[in-house]
Amino acid sequence: MTIVQSIILGIVEGVTEFLPISSTGHLILTSKLLGVGDSDFLKSFEIAIQFGAILAVAALYWKKFLLGTEHWKKVLIAFLPTAIIGFLLYKTLKNYLLSNSLLVVWSLFLGGIALIVFEIWHKKRSMVNASIISYKQSFLTGVFQSLAIIPGISRSGATIIGGLLMGISREAIVEFSFLLAVPTMAAATGYDLLKSAGDFSFGQFYLLAIGFVVSFIVALLSIKWLLYFIKHHTFIAFGIYRIIVALLFWVFVIK
Repeated sequence: MTIVQSIILGIVEGVTEFLPISSTGHLILTSKLLGVGDSDFLKSFEIAIQFGAILAVAALYWKKFLLGTEHWKKVLIAFLPTAIIGFLLYKTLKNYLLSNSLLVVWSLFLGGIALIVFEIWHKKRSMVNASIISYKQSFLTGVFQSLAIIPGISRSGATIIGGLLMGISREAIVEFSFLLAVPTMAAATGYDLLKSAGDFSFGQFYLLAIGFVVSFIVALLSIKWLLYFIKHHTFIAFGIYRIIVALLFWVFVIK
């Protein structure tokens, strides 16, 4: 991996992390387009720089992190399903899922269809949205988030759709989703570095640091608009985008 490739991947992560289009999937496909060779370092890089984008949320919305213990109990409860599944399937994720571009393409395609169908159904559904998330809803939101261990299934998209299915308001579940991202990506990054960092060279740490900082800065510049858009618009446009990207990648890149 070169410095330029590290910067490009950081930009892609900073833009896509909070949209329902799968930042992990986009990092995998972008790496393939850039000709970055598959390696354990690349997989760790793709995990770690996501935490850079998540830290942008903490920097911009630090007051949200001073909420009462009741709120953080719900966040930690929601974190549990992903923590357990991620720990049990870590080797599968690292060795197989994060290098499978075909899986990403299918996930983007089917996920795009699911987003469009969901939004059309949800628009017609008569319901009263709740702004307060219960402990049960917190746990179930975490279950939806755990689906995103499959590259191409968006973490933010899965949690937000899960919340909407449970009757939580779009604004409330979007906020809860990015709060939940902090312990999730902190744990994923920390665990992966604990397992893999001993094999990295100084130059690789340098590249990882560049990607991390770039994703943080780009997320700082884009997050307010991204979160506003997600809160006030449906996912239909993102569903169409996912389908188009999947088809283009299938036709022109997958061999």
